[in-house]
Amino acid sequence: MISIKGITKKFDDYIAVDHIDIEMKEGMVFGLIGTNGAGKSTLLRMICGVTKPDEGEILIDDMPVYDNPKAKEKMFFISDEPYFFPHGTAVDMEQYYSMVYQSFDKSEYYKLLEQFNLDSKRKIATYSKGMKKQLAVILALASKTEYILCDETFDGLDPVMRQAVKSLLAKEMGSRGLTPIIASHNLRELEDICDTVGLLHKGGVILSKDLDEMKCQIQKVQCVFKDELAYESAMRILKVIKKEQRGTMYTLTVRGDREEVAAKLTGLDTVFCEIIPLSLEEIFISETEVVGYDIKKLILEV
Repeated sequence: MISIKGITKKFDDYIAVDHIDIEMKEGMVFGLIGTNGAGKSTLLRMICGVTKPDEGEILIDDMPVYDNPKAKEKMFFISDEPYFFPHGTAVDMEQYYSMVYQSFDKSEYYKLLEQFNLDSKRKIATYSKGMKKQLAVILALASKTEYILCDETFDGLDPVMRQAVKSLLAKEMGSRGLTPIIASHNLRELEDICDTVGLLHKGGVILSKDLDEMKCQIQKVQCVFKDELAYESAMRILKVIKKEQRGTMYTLTVRGDREEVAAKLTGLDTVFCEIIPLSLEEIFISETEVVGYDIKKLILEV
């Protein structure tokens, strides 16, 4: 488990990360959401021990990470712009990382290169942005670390490759308990893979919650009421946190589990009523509005 306790990082007078407390459990995908400049990259660099926090501590499986090789060997960091040797090839990178990580699986590395159609002897400088991201992911997976930290890793990958990378991460999680931490500014990108999501804004964490828990406790209801009296009854009975109206159709975001909300709806006089799934975006909009934030101003892609 990664424990982040009271972490703060300043660059001159700018506070990049401001007293963050998060726990990232092993064997689960943690999604770190936030706008550019929210502090995601700085936080990841502190987690992997590249950057030293000004305050607080970060523990990897109860070990302090900064200046601790034993802790660092448990993780692989894929930066937003992965570094490769000038004039280097995928073979050169394998030779380097197999010395850094004792558990590096050369057989799997070259197998994945072949699956992704990456020429191991071609200079990486001639790769496209997407190909470089693919190579970074392959290096991370072949290193067999317990944690992989991904900073905007899906940016630059086409939809097919994004799904392929997600599938590989899921496979490694199932086979050896890999824990991915994925930072992105795009909620939609992480919706189908994350177990827990933390929302960063201006260096602080607005909220950090289990996705299944959030999904179970918020429902979206579309309904047409028979009359005004039925509508007023719904407003009294249901815990409505957001409502929209188009003609006679109401879309209500309601707090409570599905069975509880469904039971309350059966007692209402409606012409039409349906409980429909919420997207991650809709869940976060609801949760952040409750704590006084407008997510549409925080997240670039909504």
